Amino acid sequence: MSKGAEIDILDRKILTILMEDAVVPYTEIAKKLEVSAGTIHVRMKKLIDLGVVVGSQLIVNPTVIGYDICAFIGIFLDKGSAYSDARERMTEIPEIVELHYTTGIYSIFAKILCRDTNHLREVLNEKIQAIPGIQRTETFITLEQGFSRQINIL
Repeated sequence: MSKGAEIDILDRKILTILMEDAVVPYTEIAKKLEVSAGTIHVRMKKLIDLGVVVGSQLIVNPTVIGYDICAFIGIFLDKGSAYSDARERMTEIPEIVELHYTTGIYSIFAKILCRDTNHLREVLNEKIQAIPGIQRTETFITLEQGFSRQINIL
């Protein structure tokens, strides 16, 4: 949310409904919240203009399409100034689905999805560790995702 963005309880209720299911028609939201569909349109435009809403996405179950390995990679850089170039190069690796510049022992923490352990090894050895400025990595394979959610805004 934009710093200082003014949103009220109606905005928060609209966002909560859409965060649960981004394809709910505005007319259905309007009925549920007892306002007009026009009100929902106006509110959503305002939320987009304020930068509160930055897009929407369809979530695909990676396991169903053959990506059985989810891993987190702790990445050590040679020096902090290597971050921008490393980040730019990592945007070209489609298996990296999240990337965070962090404090603590890792400079970068990445989430990757791979088909199997051979694919994971390939991504690590041939793509990530081949990037100039990356000193070494530590890999954590996920056994189960307990849950994934957005922040509760109500």
